[in-house]
Amino acid sequence: MLKHGILGLLNYQEMTGYEIMGVFRDSLNYFWDAQTSQIYRELQKLEQKDFVRKTVVPQSGKPDKNVYSITETGRAELLRWLGDEDLGLRVKTPILMKVFFLGERSAEENIRYFESVKDQCEQFLKSMEPVPQYIDTYGDMIGQQDKKAYWRMTAEYGRRITMMQMEWARDCIRILEGK
Repeated sequence: MLKHGILGLLNYQEMTGYEIMGVFRDSLNYFWDAQTSQIYRELQKLEQKDFVRKTVVPQSGKPDKNVYSITETGRAELLRWLGDEDLGLRVKTPILMKVFFLGERSAEENIRYFESVKDQCEQFLKSMEPVPQYIDTYGDMIGQQDKKAYWRMTAEYGRRITMMQMEWARDCIRILEGK
């Protein structure tokens, strides 16, 4: 999935690995996290498959800069993936695996656990407040205003899922408190 995220970004414009990491941190990170090392490792794999092309840009007094661009083969792979009929609705959800077995602990411990879930959801929602501005700024910066609606839809999905998780955590606390 990471490779398709990188291909999607490079489809908008050429970027360095550092710039790709910045976009992940500022936008994609709300639904897909990636470490810097993963991005650079994936860029190497994409280059080996001829999905991306690396251009080395010499810099004076600094290390050379590697700028990546998507190839026709990479764009074909991106479009193939976008048309894939597997919607990706089946997901592995670590929190549910953990909750399934929480009966091994005391109700008090588990109430604290669900309080933590609720608190993390609240923090995540707060962190999403500047996202609409990020979307506008980024779309304007790369000249892709027509893509903003899709980015907004993605952000709204994340916001709604987080709201649902917060409500679910509150319900779990009520159940454990016997109310």
